[in-house]
Amino acid sequence: MMNRFRKSALAFALVAWLAASLAGCNNLGYYAQAVGGHVAVMRAAQPISGVLGNPAGDPALKKQLENVHAIREFASRELGLPDNNSYRSYADLGRPYVVWNVFAAPEFSLAPMRWCMVWVGCVSYRGYYDKQDAEALAAELREQGYDTFVGGVPAYSTLGYFDDPVLNTFLRLGTPEVARTVFHELAHQLIFVQDDSLFNESFATAVENEGMRRWLASHGDAGQRAAFEAQRQRKAAFAGLMRDFRKKFHALYETDRSAADQRQAKADLFEALRQDYAKLKAGWGGYAGYDRFVAEDLNNAKLASLALYSELVPAFERLLEIEDRNLPRFYQRVVALAALGKEARCAALTGLLPASGESRRACHSLAAGATQ
Repeated sequence: MMNRFRKSALAFALVAWLAASLAGCNNLGYYAQAVGGHVAVMRAAQPISGVLGNPAGDPALKKQLENVHAIREFASRELGLPDNNSYRSYADLGRPYVVWNVFAAPEFSLAPMRWCMVWVGCVSYRGYYDKQDAEALAAELREQGYDTFVGGVPAYSTLGYFDDPVLNTFLRLGTPEVARTVFHELAHQLIFVQDDSLFNESFATAVENEGMRRWLASHGDAGQRAAFEAQRQRKAAFAGLMRDFRKKFHALYETDRSAADQRQAKADLFEALRQDYAKLKAGWGGYAGYDRFVAEDLNNAKLASLALYSELVPAFERLLEIEDRNLPRFYQRVVALAALGKEARCAALTGLLPASGESRRACHSLAAGATQ
């Protein structure tokens, strides 16, 4: 009899094959790697209980997985996130990331390119299990004039259709990052709207932040709570800097200046961004976590990729405050938003923010990318 992992892999393969058949021959290669990659992940998974019960097992790994078990129980018991078999198994993939996502945006726009798949709708990135495949697509898009960015991803969600395992790709990052990841990915299982990456990622990030606040309040020490708060403030400051510059880029790209003039002004803006980042970073006591993102190939695709995870987070966090941080009521409000059309969702969320006009424009821009 096939075990549940093989059943899940077979089901995924069937769905993906049908999707590929519907989508046409041009996508067969992409779906084939998606099927193969996911099947490999599921085959590598083994129940955490079995790892913990193995007398010959690695003690350090066992300790990490004991922490995962506590996080997983907390997620459902205290945060109201799905109580299922996700994150109750473990897979070591032997690589630093599970997939590599490709982001792309036109030379003079922050609207990300979108790709559509039958089972999740349209998303603002395309994922590959092999980094070389991701780099190949990025190179092809650059030849067509797009700005591109390839980013390694330590985890992804199958939205509850399969039992997502804990992976070495995020276990290696330490217990706080494991908690962030589990809270974030389970939030996708709770509420997910097809064709709206900005809504989905911002909601999951807001749940992740609230989950971390509660987890550290009950399980962390003073040093861990202080470190989390410092990182939260750095992340908010960096997101604010990126948000301010996205407004400047939007304004530039809406002008009727020549392509050559826009190209030069674009380069000048990116240089100004780097300088302002250096000033911001000077108050962080040596923290350099965003250096690589800013220093290497800063472009429209990078700005768009970051916006997906941050642009509407303040709106969701404001909504959580309105509901007195009562998560069941907050989830009910988000479900009601999810039932609206994309434009109405965008207006409702940005209306919660002080600069609602600017936020709404950014929201519409991020949601309006070209679809392939």
